[in-house]
Amino acid sequence: MEPDNRTPQHRSSAVSRRRFMQTTAPAIAAATVVPRYVLGGAGFTPPSDKLNIAMIGVGGQGMQNTRNLLQQNDVQIVAIADTEEWADYSRFYHAEPGGRKPTFDRITRHYASNPATADWAECSVYIDFRRMLDQEKDYDAVVISTPDHTHAVAAMAAIDRKKHIYIEKPLARTISEVRKLTSAAKQAGIITQLGHQGHGDEGIRLTREWIQHGAIGEVTEVHSWSDGPNKSAAGRPAEQPPAPAGLDWDLWIGPAPYRAYHPEYTPCGWRYYWDFGTAKIGDMGSHNMDPAFFALDLGYPEWVEARSAWGDREKRPYVSIVHYQFLARGQHPPVRLIWYEGLMPPRPEELELGRDLTGDGNGILFVGEKGKIMCPGWAGNPRIIPEAKMREYTTPPKTLPRVGGIYRDWINACKTGEKASSDWSYSGPFIEAILAGVVAMRIEEKLYWNWTDMKANHPDAEQYIFPEYQNGWTL
Repeated sequence: MEPDNRTPQHRSSAVSRRRFMQTTAPAIAAATVVPRYVLGGAGFTPPSDKLNIAMIGVGGQGMQNTRNLLQQNDVQIVAIADTEEWADYSRFYHAEPGGRKPTFDRITRHYASNPATADWAECSVYIDFRRMLDQEKDYDAVVISTPDHTHAVAAMAAIDRKKHIYIEKPLARTISEVRKLTSAAKQAGIITQLGHQGHGDEGIRLTREWIQHGAIGEVTEVHSWSDGPNKSAAGRPAEQPPAPAGLDWDLWIGPAPYRAYHPEYTPCGWRYYWDFGTAKIGDMGSHNMDPAFFALDLGYPEWVEARSAWGDREKRPYVSIVHYQFLARGQHPPVRLIWYEGLMPPRPEELELGRDLTGDGNGILFVGEKGKIMCPGWAGNPRIIPEAKMREYTTPPKTLPRVGGIYRDWINACKTGEKASSDWSYSGPFIEAILAGVVAMRIEEKLYWNWTDMKANHPDAEQYIFPEYQNGWTL
């Protein structure tokens, strides 16, 4: 580890891998005679076959990504960087602490207790991801799980070093950032993956196969939603408490306009603020609308229009409905996609009494000429409605490759040089379209956006498309 990058509390309480090996290696050697990493054996992957990963952001979702990567025997996490030493995510769906210390401790426990990783060297810990990317030498790829407003600067730093990238949705906070990243990644020739986990699973592939098989005829309308009201109290917090020990607040702010620290913003409240997040449409829309773009090859919309109920304009609205209009694609008709933020769509008449729209407040509904398909959120398994019609349907052969999940897909792509299933050549344009909904929310006018020339029809739109970087940051 690098002591100068860690706070005293972390240094004193962290488990030392080297100390662990010094005190236990003789006993292990006596018991096994020859270490597993010399002989090989079940569950062992030679070091030359491992994908060495550096983690940028190990808070709530970053910790979840860490847990998932630790289950891959051909992956080794060699370094982590985060602005926070420790953060309490127990009140959120992550349900456990995150930050540098909890993540380092989890990584250390995992490798120390696993005979297949006897060759492992202690994970390095950094506060500033730029220092990590510069100082670490033996890493192949980067996983980025920071708040939305620092996605672009972190990803571009990794692209400049020609490292493969897995980045959490929504790829970046603004359309122009997404465009720059996708272009730079293509030029660098790196492997990329967007972290919308359902894209690596079975459900989204079944949805595409069924729709392209004609299960409900030509699709002309799609409804997608994420229920639950948004928090939008008036104004910023008035109090200005000191940042807690172990948090580098200036680094956390990064390229966003500077504001004083308040626990309202971190670890999770940042999602409510436009300076840091992208509303539910960027968060959950990246999951729940994915089946529409994947199954229908939607591309860029012709126009986007939103209507919202507002509290504080610095934050995302309480509720919003966003209409996307897509042109005909070859022989396929135009499609209207409607996003419901903090609301549910009208109940389809085909849905049986007593049966709810699937997905526990998140999902998607395809409306075709011959019927309807609904899927739960996170691109879950499709069902034709009503269930009687589902039972009558003979599902088509599976024609799309199954990839074993979003993480396995990306790891395999990094090793083979083939594209991952949500490579940015797909997910970049998809997220640009999603973020056009953010712009439409904020201007409250119909947005016509020239995707080729990056020009909008409304004078207020460009400030939400082309962000200004603050505090000395550039892209």
